[in-house]
Amino acid sequence: MLYVLVLSISLFGILVLFGFRALLRNRAVRRFVRSIKQRFNSAEDRGALMVEERTVVRTRKSPRTSAIELQQVRSLIRQGEKAIAQEKIEDAERLFIQALTVQPMAFDVQAMLAKLYLTTARENKAEAMYRELLQNRDDVSFHSNLGLAYYRQGKYIEACQAYQEALNRDPQTPERSAALGRACIAAQRFEEAAPLLEKATQRLSRSTELLRLLAESYLQLGNTEKAEETYRRINKIEPYDEEVKAKLLSLARV
Repeated sequence: MLYVLVLSISLFGILVLFGFRALLRNRAVRRFVRSIKQRFNSAEDRGALMVEERTVVRTRKSPRTSAIELQQVRSLIRQGEKAIAQEKIEDAERLFIQALTVQPMAFDVQAMLAKLYLTTARENKAEAMYRELLQNRDDVSFHSNLGLAYYRQGKYIEACQAYQEALNRDPQTPERSAALGRACIAAQRFEEAAPLLEKATQRLSRSTELLRLLAESYLQLGNTEKAEETYRRINKIEPYDEEVKAKLLSLARV
């Protein structure tokens, strides 16, 4: 009997405690609501206006409109290509830009404009275009051309990075290794350049330009034995090159 009495008293105490906490919570909520109402009324008194939220509905182009735009872009591309063939560079640029105003996300037009800038010695514009293109398309030629744009501006570290990205995506093409090797030499990274150029010359074995770069890399690294071996490879291709003969003669004295 005593146990039941104690249990009843404990239960009653718990109920009273929860009721008291609920009362406090309701009072706090009411105070919060009143404060919100007061701030809202004071804002109205100051002339504040409530802005109604509206859902922005984007109008979709009809298939007919898209088809017309596509025809316009194709026509402008053809005119631009014709202008390039006639060496009317300014006209070609204007036509490509006009095509992009019709379809801003026409990546093929962006690529044509970027290449136009690269081939007309406007490397800074080409760089900007290729960087923008790479945000949307991971194309090996974009990385390679970006590397060339950097290289021509003397940004050799950035050129190495761009050419490395191109090589990562196309490791079997010797020209990728050769381009990265040239950039590494320009950046004075001879230790990185040597194996790249060695790899490239295995496939492009008659490229005396690459062989000369390779020999220079070995000389910079102090590897006279490899440098002499490389100059002998050049001598077999161009036996009458006096400069190569002189290099071999000086290396033989080392």
